[in-house]
Amino acid sequence: MADRHPLFMPLILVGGLIFGFGLGFSHMARPEVVLNFLQFDDFGLVFVMFGAAIVTGVTFFLAPRLLGRAPLTGDQFERRLKSFDRNVLIGGSIFGVGWGLSGICPGAAYASLGIGNVTILWALAGMFLGAYLQGRWRSHAAGADSVTAGAD
Repeated sequence: MADRHPLFMPLILVGGLIFGFGLGFSHMARPEVVLNFLQFDDFGLVFVMFGAAIVTGVTFFLAPRLLGRAPLTGDQFERRLKSFDRNVLIGGSIFGVGWGLSGICPGAAYASLGIGNVTILWALAGMFLGAYLQGRWRSHAAGADSVTAGAD
């Protein structure tokens, strides 16, 4: 972390603020808007996601060609592919069910708090509890695997 550019963390903060502002401005930080999309009543979220996909696609295409390395870290641009396994499927399913029930995902939850939706604290508490329990379960499973591997 010491070898990163001094503007690295402030730019992350600014990027998060811009992202949150965009979610608030587009009303995507309001759970009822997201739930209306999931019930096929309002398709505004499609345009927000399409716009984000275009910006991301252009950036992922142009940045390695124009810059060569990440400007603030100096890291080489590379694809990091992760395998599609049972954990990805289970995690994605849990995320999707939570998103469908609450109408909010983690990034939008913080933006929703920023626009005055205090009741979103319940959803944030659930997200933190779920992340904590998953970390405990994963640590326990990793410990059990190392004990089993040591028995051979």
